[in-house]
Amino acid sequence: MRAEEAYQWLIGASVRTDHDAFDIHVVASVIALAIEESDEDRIAVAGGVGLAGPVLMELTSAMFPGTEAFFELAGVDLVIDDEEQSLRDILGMYSSGVSSLERPLAAMIARRCKCPHHLWQDLGLRDRGELSRLMKRHFARLAEKNQHDMKWKKFLYRMVCGSEGFTLCTSPVCSECDDFVNCFGAEDGAALLVGADAASEKAA
Repeated sequence: MRAEEAYQWLIGASVRTDHDAFDIHVVASVIALAIEESDEDRIAVAGGVGLAGPVLMELTSAMFPGTEAFFELAGVDLVIDDEEQSLRDILGMYSSGVSSLERPLAAMIARRCKCPHHLWQDLGLRDRGELSRLMKRHFARLAEKNQHDMKWKKFLYRMVCGSEGFTLCTSPVCSECDDFVNCFGAEDGAALLVGADAASEKAA
């Protein structure tokens, strides 16, 4: 199933829930990309979103009623390395504490941080603005710390480094660093999931 088809399938199922439209859009986007990447292998879908089978089934049951049968075989525990666990911990530490969705979101963001594109792309979002909106809503204290608008993937790894007592940065001041553009430059590029405009506009 192509990501766009999976996204529309999930959005169609979401009409029977009272979850926030923007949250539905974000979660559907991540899962839809994972479905395409996995070629519909249900265990691989769970791995792609960073959620163990039971957690993924609970989430999809709540947000996308009627889709549970697709995910019911995704019941294998995940392998989470130290890097990913550190990202989960940072996100959990700075979560807004306003929604039960924040724990699975932290897991999904941590897993997708290991993908090769900009984080907003690997989450299936339309642009970086949607990622910033997500972070301000569910990880507000972390968003406040990113006051200079560093690229989110770079920022999260920098937070992990700081929490563990070391740094990847060779310059003490960002503005004096030769790698400034790599951390703060424009995050241009095409969205990996297209065709999500209608739901995104509804969520605006």
